Amino acid sequence: MFSLHKGKSKCRKGWKEIVSCKIESGKEKLRYLRFSIMTIKSEKMKHPLAQFLYCPRCGAKAFVEANEKAKKCTLCHFVYYFNPSSAVACIISDKDENILVVKRAKDPAKGTLDLPGGFSDMFETAEETVRREVKEETGLELTSLRYLFSVPNIYLYSGFEVHTVDLIYKGEVDSLVGAVAQDDAAEICIIPQKELDPEAFGLTSIRQVIRRICTLDE
Repeated sequence: MFSLHKGKSKCRKGWKEIVSCKIESGKEKLRYLRFSIMTIKSEKMKHPLAQFLYCPRCGAKAFVEANEKAKKCTLCHFVYYFNPSSAVACIISDKDENILVVKRAKDPAKGTLDLPGGFSDMFETAEETVRREVKEETGLELTSLRYLFSVPNIYLYSGFEVHTVDLIYKGEVDSLVGAVAQDDAAEICIIPQKELDPEAFGLTSIRQVIRRICTLDE
């Protein structure tokens, strides 16, 4: 594996030995799928709008739960539905099947590995989001891009749980060598796909993505 520090373009060897992710049997695959679901769904999960006490329409402190994803005002009868935000992550590879990952510069999960990505801006397509986030965090321009799958997630931001749908894309570049860590990325690491370690990734949804990559790679 190679590591590219923020602001530098040269590679250096480093990082601990990575253990390949192998799911050997159908039972293990089923256990993994069940585990993935349980990490997102919890019987004791609090209401997504639990921290919102005042009606955003009339301002009254009369905002009560209507159902599992909505609150309503008992005075003006306004109902607000909490829907997940859209976010993206990109698996960037070169012709030798090396994968570019970043080390997170900020919480949550500061210092752990991640895939380049982020939240979609208003009036922005998911594809535009991917290209923008990759450019902001690595300086790279993608030569190709295709959608793979989606993963539900809960992203903790300033003490608030943001429910998201993470759209996962596969992007390709001519070379990973010119990548420079920027924005939310503290460091860039280039890892052979077969050596990806899900446990090195701090965000739940991204760990699921890496496990899925390892499974498909068998």
